[in-house]
Amino acid sequence: MNNYKEIMRQECEDNRFTAGVNMLVLRNGKELIYEDFGYRDMENKVPFSRDTIMRLYSMSKPITAAAVMILADRGLLDISNCLCWFFPGFKPAYTYKDGKRVKTQNEIMVKDLLNMTSGIPYPGEGIAEQQVSEVFWELGQRIAGDNPMTTMEFAGRIAQCDLSFDPGEKFMYGSSADILGAVVELISGMKFGEFLEKEIFEPLGMIDTGFWVPPEKQSRLSKIYRTNYEKWCIEEEDKDRNHLGIRYSMVKPPEFESGGAGLVSTLDDYAKFATMLQNGGEYNGHRILSKSAVRYMTSPSLMPWQYKSLSENWKGLQGYSYGNLMRNCVDPGQALIFAEKGEYGWDGWLGPYFSNSPESGLTILIGMQRVDCGTCGMTRKLINAVRSDLDL
Repeated sequence: MNNYKEIMRQECEDNRFTAGVNMLVLRNGKELIYEDFGYRDMENKVPFSRDTIMRLYSMSKPITAAAVMILADRGLLDISNCLCWFFPGFKPAYTYKDGKRVKTQNEIMVKDLLNMTSGIPYPGEGIAEQQVSEVFWELGQRIAGDNPMTTMEFAGRIAQCDLSFDPGEKFMYGSSADILGAVVELISGMKFGEFLEKEIFEPLGMIDTGFWVPPEKQSRLSKIYRTNYEKWCIEEEDKDRNHLGIRYSMVKPPEFESGGAGLVSTLDDYAKFATMLQNGGEYNGHRILSKSAVRYMTSPSLMPWQYKSLSENWKGLQGYSYGNLMRNCVDPGQALIFAEKGEYGWDGWLGPYFSNSPESGLTILIGMQRVDCGTCGMTRKLINAVRSDLDL
């Protein structure tokens, strides 16, 4: 049996990668492994323990996809609907071809938002990316003021931006999940967070998952760390900062409830969501999704030309397709980890990681809070060690 704590120790202490980490492994919903190492608060020597609350960042996206599937299950949403039917500001849409601004040939469908083929980018260097950067900058500036930007206002502002490409033309990771949060609000008539609480968190018993951390739980919220490579040490990130409009401190309910990055959770809470998907949409007597919706949600969805753009431009996802805001393994031999065909899940900017493997029933959850992390070397080492020990 591999020594998971030693793998964690080497990355945290020897390689100065992050302050703390934990891992939970289940098979068919039953716990097989739990291990942790290091601190959620280095200064005060508070361990990175099982009850540590983490900012999920992009690991929020699968939950947003589940919310969309709930609406589809009930006949309230057609995923082929054009986004402009909900938000007229998205029509007409423009992109750039050969240096000229032109109208797009296609309109954004809800399915494009789920598959990251919408052309809506994250902040970056291109023309459309710079326009989106300005929206995120304003979002961040207004967080602490008297007029914070709402989820619906954010969608309206993004609708005024150009697209990076014609919808459906290719895959590119971007702000689509945040727009889906606004779609859920519009259809349900509830705030996005209220919908998630009523339809997912409460029935699953996810008591530590939401868009903020109340005062009585703040001591359990991990600090954020980064590696200072010049001094070769781990440093705490400024708690007053924000990233993608998400305030690090999480001290009050936000007006902008980000479907792409805004949630916090614990490994035990997220395990309930993961097990629900493994069980075909049901957990502990509560049915969240139909089996049909789960099959759809957990299947690869990119068309061949879209898959080509993913495989060429995201080197860490070799062997994976994408769909419904999650990766999906289509060729384990091309992957950078020991994987199974059909394995799906996602990770987050600060390092939390989620993986379900339907064939073996294996669920792997890893938690950390390290800037610019995603699926890192420690994550891959731990996954390979787990799969080797379980001979999967």
